Amino acid sequence: MERSIVESPRVIRAVLWDFGGVILSSPFEAFRHYEAEHGLPSDFIRTVNAINPHANAWARLERAEISADQFDATFADESAALGHRVPGADVLALLMGEVRPEMVVALDRIKAAGLATACLTNNVVADGPIRPDVDAVMARFDLILESSKLGVRKPEPEFYVLACERLAVEPRECVFLDDLGVNLKPAREFGMTTIKVGDPAEAIIQLEQVLGLELSSDSGVDAS
Repeated sequence: MERSIVESPRVIRAVLWDFGGVILSSPFEAFRHYEAEHGLPSDFIRTVNAINPHANAWARLERAEISADQFDATFADESAALGHRVPGADVLALLMGEVRPEMVVALDRIKAAGLATACLTNNVVADGPIRPDVDAVMARFDLILESSKLGVRKPEPEFYVLACERLAVEPRECVFLDDLGVNLKPAREFGMTTIKVGDPAEAIIQLEQVLGLELSSDSGVDAS
């Protein structure tokens, strides 16, 4: 008699978080406001960033291959080639959103449950002190991987490999939250469970279902 093989349930040991657009509100909202104010087509800044995505000014800045001043001029040239000159310095000023308290509560509950946590962020070299509210959230993670310090960035596969190696977990033991599908695809192909973050409340519900934990109700956890 042939016996069927049933795969054992997936056990999650680590939760990996993008920062901007997941822990922080999305910079895309600020981009659209800027575009409306300056008479630019909707999503023009994102369009510039999507052209030659692994070697354009944005990618090179996140790998710390160029300075902020070089990005200012290079992004301006790239955007001008698409019909509208936008200084890179203007774009950098739009990046930092607001901390989402509900995400911090979820992060705290996950840590309390004994799961490992990591922040996987494409970022740029900080100019000046880190905001206290951002610093308080960053201090909660067991591991922080920053593109500007590593010289690799999402969606490059090395970024996800490093996260697993440093947390000593297998990809199938991880769930990864990001607001960009392009960053989620390689993580999913690597074996991770992925959650695309649009509405934070919906993303938390999905994370609860994956982890079997209560993450979304009021708990009095201080997100500061």
